[in-house]
Amino acid sequence: MTRMPAPAGTVPTLAGIAGIAAGYDLILCDVWGVLHDGTNGHRAAGEALIRFRALPGEGRPRRVVLVSNAPRPWAGVQRILDGFGVPREAYDAILTSGDLTRGLIARSPGAAVYHLGPERDATIFDGLDLALVPADAADLVVCTGLFDDTRETAEDYRAALDAFRARAVPMICANPDLVVERDKQLIPCAGLIAAAYAEIGGSVVYAGKPYRPVYEAALAMAGALDSREAPDPARVLAVGDALRTDIAGAVAFGLPSLLVARGIHAEELGVLAEHDRLGDVAAWLGRQAVRPDAVIERLCW
Repeated sequence: MTRMPAPAGTVPTLAGIAGIAAGYDLILCDVWGVLHDGTNGHRAAGEALIRFRALPGEGRPRRVVLVSNAPRPWAGVQRILDGFGVPREAYDAILTSGDLTRGLIARSPGAAVYHLGPERDATIFDGLDLALVPADAADLVVCTGLFDDTRETAEDYRAALDAFRARAVPMICANPDLVVERDKQLIPCAGLIAAAYAEIGGSVVYAGKPYRPVYEAALAMAGALDSREAPDPARVLAVGDALRTDIAGAVAFGLPSLLVARGIHAEELGVLAEHDRLGDVAAWLGRQAVRPDAVIERLCW
């Protein structure tokens, strides 16, 4: 088998990607939940990507672009991956929500920006023509996350969001994820605050998955690596651990997709403990709005 099996009836579970890899020119790979879990790097995932890149190309080189909803520029994500021991040979390029957010901010030079999020994400503003201001002086909100994601929820921001809505201040959500996994716990992300703002009528622009611009940019980036046109979407495999972002985005863009079970859906799938094995996921997937083309416990060859 050299291509992903078509989803019919049940979604197949793969032991590894060796049997399907030759059918693709490009892998768009999620980072958090696939290459690491916020605490540990997943060595087998990096090795699988290295082996994919080493396959003989069918008319063009095999490429891997890491696509992350991280609210920081790509270089910051690369430093994190280095720290988790993910080899740079596993990928060709990185595209982040932070990169897309910077492009959106640059369309409004001199903007008065309020940063709603932790100080660790402040590099997203480096070198841009803007003024960082208090909330009541802002004409644009850039949300990168919760100030304290260990104890806060979106409800803690209700008053601030009401105030922004009263002044019709637009928001850029620099991380559309609702949650990520850290230390076997689900940690809230900027997407929760953005959803709460949209719920009360606030204007939100999302930078990242599952929205179309990130896929257009990722495919264009892959083509530019070889001074060629973007690859055929049918030969691009999207890999990720989140149905709402990784899989839904791939489906909407027309890309084959592979869901990594040991990520944010691990508890729902009953694979939280290391010794647990992935069972029949058909019933669970049957209750979801979108389905991947296949499921894998963890990305591996």
